[in-house]
Amino acid sequence: MSASLVLSVISGYFLLLILISYFTSRNADNKTFFTANKQSPWYLVAFGMIGASLSGVTFISVPGWVLDSEFSYMQMVLGYLVGYLVIAGVLLPLYYRLNLTSIYTYLETRFGFWSYKTGALFFLVSRTIGASFRLFLVAGVLQIAVFDEWGIPFEFTVLATIVLIYIYTFKGGIKTIVWTDTLQTLFMLLSVVISINLVAESLDLDWGGLIQTVQQSDYSQVFFWDFKSGQNFFKQFISGAFIAIVMTGLDQDMMQKNLTCKTLKESQKNVIWFSVVLIGVNLLFLSLGALLYIYAAEYGIQLPERTDDLYPMLALKHFDVLAGIVFLLGITAAAYSSADSALTALTTSFCVDFLNFEREGHPGQKKIRMLVHVGFSVLIFAVIIIFKAINNSAVISAVFTAAGYTYGPLLGLYAYGLFTKGTVRDKLVLPLCILAPVLSYLIDVICSRQGFELGFFILIVNGCLTFIGLLLISGPRSFNSVTVKKDP
Repeated sequence: MSASLVLSVISGYFLLLILISYFTSRNADNKTFFTANKQSPWYLVAFGMIGASLSGVTFISVPGWVLDSEFSYMQMVLGYLVGYLVIAGVLLPLYYRLNLTSIYTYLETRFGFWSYKTGALFFLVSRTIGASFRLFLVAGVLQIAVFDEWGIPFEFTVLATIVLIYIYTFKGGIKTIVWTDTLQTLFMLLSVVISINLVAESLDLDWGGLIQTVQQSDYSQVFFWDFKSGQNFFKQFISGAFIAIVMTGLDQDMMQKNLTCKTLKESQKNVIWFSVVLIGVNLLFLSLGALLYIYAAEYGIQLPERTDDLYPMLALKHFDVLAGIVFLLGITAAAYSSADSALTALTTSFCVDFLNFEREGHPGQKKIRMLVHVGFSVLIFAVIIIFKAINNSAVISAVFTAAGYTYGPLLGLYAYGLFTKGTVRDKLVLPLCILAPVLSYLIDVICSRQGFELGFFILIVNGCLTFIGLLLISGPRSFNSVTVKKDP
């Protein structure tokens, strides 16, 4: 594939996104940017959330995971389904009843000022690092595929990608994101399906033969029962449920899309359908991974040192031009479907949670919101450049993992708020929410040295430590579930 061909394909893709932005952002104001005027069709939100939830990291990583963990990831995906049912049945009714723009406003009504700011701050830190990490990976792929050939520096690649995101999101915000995510999810799924079909043709298999080949391969085991292993079914299933709750239900980025639906019932319908479809999509990614390894073995292709490099290597160096184009469209779509919504959610959270847009209305808010959008674009650019300067994949992955620890305190805060009636010493919440992840990390290290892998279960440990800490700094309490009124 020539660099000019790759650049032409990506340029055409972004022109399409900008065109969608033009039509969806006409007459847009702050309400449009933050809530899409609560007019989003639920089925568009559900379809678009698939791409946003998977991201470019998943697009690259999940097929490669098959070598070491087989199909064990499906145990976690099945757990997601339980988590999404909790979101639909508990969290969404709460958010709609309180008519929230930022979901962290709930923490102020329940606990107080510092709890509210703590929840919002943890989201800002985690999502900034997460979005930067994902774009860093994709920018690296684009650099190798296009810009290295022309001698263009990595910094320009990053700047160009962030500027493009800014261009199609700065005006319409979440209203534009709902529509662009739908397009990006379509490209991502088409990429996987076409890649599977190309592998099938190379192996001379029909679709029935493909299914049988994957089932009979050494990669298709789903359930693992060794309790010491991080792949244990119960650890992964329970972790999957809680990961869905915190990384969707307690995440402004993901919930902002859900809150653009017209009614609570439509939003619940969106979450349920999305969760069911997501099971099939993840199974598709894992099947692609198995087929890529089978393909490599069939043609004697040496596997890359990192499993994350398997899909990019085969698509760009061993498959035909169509497969390479499809891969680049897929990874670009997967990366930008999470990055663009993250930028919008960061802007929303900062404006609502720290600049008090919903309480201090004045004519200059739209200009301030655009400046905040620019500010977060610059911040993400700076974090990516820092990642590049570090130039150590282990350190960067550790930073990304550390950002994930911020979801544990959110889990503890919301669990305590929903299932107890106790008060807390508000000023102690921030120190507690810093201490809980640190203790969780130490527990994880100690368990690993004893041969017991917590894996994703560390999220639950983190949340439990936060919950216990809130009990210790609380006032009178009773363990009665909060009654959440549903919209009529």
